[in-house]
Amino acid sequence: MNMQILVIAMLLCITTSCEKEEELTFSKGDIRIEIETGENWIHKFPLFLGLTKDNGPQFAIWIEDTTGKYLSTVFVTNKIATESWMSNKGNRRKEALPYWCYKRGVVYEDGLLLPTKEKPFTDGISGATPMADKEIQIRLKDFSTPIVIKAEFNHSVDFNDFFPKNAKAEDVNYSGGDQGSGQPAIIYADTLYPDQSTVYLKPIGRSSSDGSDGQVYTDLDKLTTARNIVKSIKIEIIK
Repeated sequence: MNMQILVIAMLLCITTSCEKEEELTFSKGDIRIEIETGENWIHKFPLFLGLTKDNGPQFAIWIEDTTGKYLSTVFVTNKIATESWMSNKGNRRKEALPYWCYKRGVVYEDGLLLPTKEKPFTDGISGATPMADKEIQIRLKDFSTPIVIKAEFNHSVDFNDFFPKNAKAEDVNYSGGDQGSGQPAIIYADTLYPDQSTVYLKPIGRSSSDGSDGQVYTDLDKLTTARNIVKSIKIEIIK
């Protein structure tokens, strides 16, 4: 059964709604986000003695204005929101979703932009990673001007030939070590206008592999399985 999240996202305001595990009821003017999972949505995370665990990706979806100003987070997965990584051995995993982190611009006590156990993400909706397709609802307080919807997706230990686990910290393809991301997060975006009905977010680049900056890198040819985490992200305005 698809996991569904209800988000009441107040434009230019902080979101405070809670996660809803119920059928969504859409009203005129609502925005529906439908994430169709790709063939690599589920990733085998190594545990020990050859055992693995099926993991979905970490991801965030947020809203900006057309100048690039961050407005509000629609959804972010719980591990990022609460620093609840399994066996992270003290690694804050700044390489997981660095573009979203830098867009928020909230600096924590250790100088990183990731929420902590002591100060978890509270200005939006967070929840467990769904294991199947996902539907999200947004209700804006004011939707008279265009908005930009962005999303960032990443798997841990998703290594390939260009982003190997043995890359060193000083290497350009370093991604957090043997428990890091491997392939960096992939970023999707598009502009939504009030008079539109449907748009699909498009891949615009990837994040910093080591999480050291909030830039968008356009060399998607270096990504392999990461490009198939998501099949499509459909944005629909309910008329």
